[in-house]
Amino acid sequence: MKVLIGTKNPGKIKGAKAALENFFEDVEIESISAPSNVSEQPVDGDTYLGAHNRVQNMIKFAKENNIDADMFMAIESGLVNLYGNWFITNFAVICDKSGYESVGTSASFPVPRKHVDNIKNNTLGTVMDELFHEEDLRSSTGGIGLLTKEHITRIDLNTQAFTMALTQFVNGEVWTDKQ
Repeated sequence: MKVLIGTKNPGKIKGAKAALENFFEDVEIESISAPSNVSEQPVDGDTYLGAHNRVQNMIKFAKENNIDADMFMAIESGLVNLYGNWFITNFAVICDKSGYESVGTSASFPVPRKHVDNIKNNTLGTVMDELFHEEDLRSSTGGIGLLTKEHITRIDLNTQAFTMALTQFVNGEVWTDKQ
C-alpha cells in the first residue's frame, strides 16, 4: 500500500506509520511538503481545514506528477475553543484514491487562558520552547511530552488521530458512509 503524507515532520510521519501498521502490511509512506493554506498556528475550524487542504494539495500534486497512491494523509495541530475552554487538538484527514475522506482527532490537552493569545500570535511550539527553555519541541516529543513527563508524546497524539480517521477504512461497510 502506498501512502502520501503531507508533511516532512518526523513526529507526524512516525504517528502515521504506527497507525497504518496496526491495520495494513507492506506500507510505503512518501512524505511531501504540502501547504495547509492556513496560518502557521491554526485556530478552531482552520485546524481541520489545514489538514484537509494538505490532502487536497497532495492529490493535485500526485495527479500532476503521475504518482499513484492508495491513501493521502495529513494532520494539523491547532488551538480549539470548546465550551469556553481552550485545547490543543490534532485533526487527521485521510482520503483514499476514490476521493472518500475520513477525519479523526486525538486526545486534547487544555491550554491555560494566560497563554492563549501568545499561542495565537506565535505558535504553540514557539511558546512551549520559550516556557520550558527548549529548542524545536515540535520535531520531537512535542510540548505534550513535557507536560505529561513523557507519558504521552506528540507521536502518540498523531497516532491516535490517524487511527481514528482510519476507522472508516478498516471496518468495511459497517462503519463508513462510502458507497
